[in-house]
Amino acid sequence: MRFGPWYPLAEAAAHAPAAEGVLQLRLADGVLDYPRGKSAMVHYAHAADIRAAAVAFAAGYTGPALVCRHLDPEGEAVDLAAFHAKVLGEFVNRFGSSPSLP
Repeated sequence: MRFGPWYPLAEAAAHAPAAEGVLQLRLADGVLDYPRGKSAMVHYAHAADIRAAAVAFAAGYTGPALVCRHLDPEGEAVDLAAFHAKVLGEFVNRFGSSPSLP
């Protein structure tokens, strides 16, 4: 199981599967200050249809350019909600807060 390659959020309809999954979004350029460091990561999402979630997010987003990628379970049985909670928790533990949009 791994995250696939990054692609522009605006192109999510062409890349993200219309299936349950986990999506990761980061700034296309630059980093943000968090309480315990810097990161380009701004959002993690778990959705029943990550393509629809990414397209809806992109439609309402007006900030700096973002890129995204989705989890590829590579045929493994994965509790996607638990995986989302795990990666979000790891981010909070490392950076001292949840990822946030600029």
